[in-house]
Amino acid sequence: MAGRLLGRGMLAGCAAAALAFLFARIFGEPQVALAIAFEASRHAAEAAHHAAEAAHHAAEPELVSRTVQASYGLLTAVVLYGTGFGGLFALVFAYAYGRLNLWSPRALALLLAGAGFLTVVLVPDLKYPPNPPAVGVHATLAFRTATYFAMIGLSISVAAIATLIGQKITQTRGAWTGTLCGAGLFIALIALVQFGLPDVNEVPDGFPAVVLWRFREASIGMQLVLWGTMGLLFGALATPVLADRTAPSRR
Repeated sequence: MAGRLLGRGMLAGCAAAALAFLFARIFGEPQVALAIAFEASRHAAEAAHHAAEAAHHAAEPELVSRTVQASYGLLTAVVLYGTGFGGLFALVFAYAYGRLNLWSPRALALLLAGAGFLTVVLVPDLKYPPNPPAVGVHATLAFRTATYFAMIGLSISVAAIATLIGQKITQTRGAWTGTLCGAGLFIALIALVQFGLPDVNEVPDGFPAVVLWRFREASIGMQLVLWGTMGLLFGALATPVLADRTAPSRR
């Protein structure tokens, strides 16, 4: 059963990634192009004062062309991301199915997709929002990567803790109270985590605020398309697999 769900999860993630790629091409890539143009103009302005540095940058070969980055490179990255998370999504679904009092696999799939988007994407991005090219210092790349993944790990951990405590309260106080207490605990702990982690602000002077805002909107939108589509498709694909194991009370 878990193996069959895993395959369907990867298929749903791959299909969702294709839609996310189209969204990124339409809404995200124009902002990336504007950011690259800003970076090129800034380097050109600095060339008059740093001729040696400009020559060094000019001598660096372009390992991957911009055309490949915006097409095959982006598609490959998004498909790998979607397929990987689709497999993990299926495993989490297989564990949660039957343990949560929901009416159908579709409802559980949408719930898990929403929880995944919240913990893996939205909460980390509120602390460390995505930035286009020309934003960020190369020397701090390792630090920024480590803090971002730490935020993802802490977000997932906090969500698990809040869910467990909410379930315990539900057993004694009812579903409504348990849900409110779990949600409140999640918000409080996330606020403490985000306050404790270091801030990163490396937006260069003069960078267009509209480009930065629209890039972040496109990044969040692409993830929303990915997780939403994955939840809908996986729920539809998993329903026939689980039909023979679905109790009459859950139909």
